[in-house]
Amino acid sequence: MVKSTNFSQQANQKIIRREEESADPPFEETYKKLFDEIRIGKATSKMRNYENLFVVEECELPLIDLELLKGREFEREECKRKIAQASQEWGFFQVVNHGISQDVLLKMRKEQMKLFKKPFHEKMNDKQLNFSAGSYRWGTPSATCLQQLSWSEAFHVPLTDISNSIHHPTTLSSTMEQFATTVSELAHNLARILSERMGYKSKYFRETCLPHTCYVRMNRYPACPISPQVFGLMPHTDSDFLTILHQDEIGGLQLVRDGKWISVKPNPEALIINIGDLFQAWSNGVYKSVEHRVVTNKAKERFSTAFFLCPSYDTEIRSCFEPSVYKRFTFREFRQQVQEDVKKYGYKVGLPRFLVSTH
Repeated sequence: MVKSTNFSQQANQKIIRREEESADPPFEETYKKLFDEIRIGKATSKMRNYENLFVVEECELPLIDLELLKGREFEREECKRKIAQASQEWGFFQVVNHGISQDVLLKMRKEQMKLFKKPFHEKMNDKQLNFSAGSYRWGTPSATCLQQLSWSEAFHVPLTDISNSIHHPTTLSSTMEQFATTVSELAHNLARILSERMGYKSKYFRETCLPHTCYVRMNRYPACPISPQVFGLMPHTDSDFLTILHQDEIGGLQLVRDGKWISVKPNPEALIINIGDLFQAWSNGVYKSVEHRVVTNKAKERFSTAFFLCPSYDTEIRSCFEPSVYKRFTFREFRQQVQEDVKKYGYKVGLPRFLVSTH
């Protein structure tokens, strides 16, 4: 019995030493039971739509040059029309000449890579990094099978954390401040354009999506030894109005189009924009929040940075047209329902929970 206890202590100490030395989260140690299932051949039968992991084609998202918004009236209107059309037909598009300098984007990527290279135990210490508790996230605590596990780590940082860090400035905080300020303005401008194309002129997004409700998420997807049997980020839709993504050249982002998964070809000059659940509900289903995911890579790590345009929890989400496809709900109610579903089923159900009953 003593030998068994000593062995357990030695094993725990080994894991602790590994965490102190390694930058990677301890995926295999933490999710050992799920990895054991793959070794004995039980994992595949538990996976939902496992065969859909494999993609049949690569595509380029609709590309929109925002420089046209500074042009003559017919150029501005044509640009806005393309933004709305892509939001209706794809739920995703990419933009160039977006107003965020390549210098800021490159500095952001450099600082992000430095941050993720810190030892795992340091990344877990939010206070040391001047971030709110719980900002650092990795894996999927609720995972009951490998397909529910996200092989990734992230810093999920509210804009107020970034602005408050100016009292203890670092290269990371000043770079994040530059990135967040410019990308936030882009998100608000795109939201305004999309709402005006619906014939709805309002300060709704400016009044509800504030610095303490919006956030930046820095993502890292480590190389994965069992790719493609586990996701970098499991299939989901975004629970916000708009997401703006800057990704590296590795690729891995995939989305559903015409009922099948397609792979998005990286464009280093562009930012990717996608519609979130709240905009789909607000537009009465005109703009589409599309399911997407990130796949892992056996040999290479991947980095991306996302900005999420979110309202306060008390904001009521309701259609700008009647009859409405969706019930009215607050952002808090939506988030609580998502969390309950993830806990119960292992995945997000989302907007179908809020459809108006036809009975």
